[in-house]
Amino acid sequence: MTLTLRLPIYSDEARVRELNTMCSTERFDFLAGAGELSSQAGSDGTANSDWTGFLESVRQQHEGTDLPAGWLPADFLLAEINDREAGWSTNPTVIGRASIRYGLTENLLNYDGHIGYAVAPEFRRHGYATEILRQSLGLLANQGIHRVLVTCDDDNAGSAAVIEANGGILEDLRFKPGDGIPKRRYWITN
Repeated sequence: MTLTLRLPIYSDEARVRELNTMCSTERFDFLAGAGELSSQAGSDGTANSDWTGFLESVRQQHEGTDLPAGWLPADFLLAEINDREAGWSTNPTVIGRASIRYGLTENLLNYDGHIGYAVAPEFRRHGYATEILRQSLGLLANQGIHRVLVTCDDDNAGSAAVIEANGGILEDLRFKPGDGIPKRRYWITN
């Protein structure tokens, strides 16, 4: 399996919208605060101004420039595979994303952590989430962040297993105001 994390580009619009729709039915934000997208793509099939604005937001967070008050530098990275041996297309396929925050605000410290990840339903249970998290930990380590907080909903056994497979040690559970499901808070030292 070859899995690569990369910044989104103009041609990713349709797939990102598709993944966002899929994940929203599971009460999960695929975009993870990277920006907002309306429900429609450009009528001519090209990136519309909404997508262009999303990409600009991702660029600003990546570069740490012109961020809204209270925002930290972050990366919204698409997880792409190209695995001919598994019988999939020879073209790379976007199967998920990683959201990497290079610091912790009070909200991130209590509920969301340094890293979030998502995998499209049809690609789950193949080890991709574990690999996305592993590579994300490496990117944080490259920036000098070696103690990393990763969280998941208490009822998400799959995500808890991914975090634990990457060395996560459960610290506690916390209730986010307005959300009935506690967050499991794990620390990983890398």
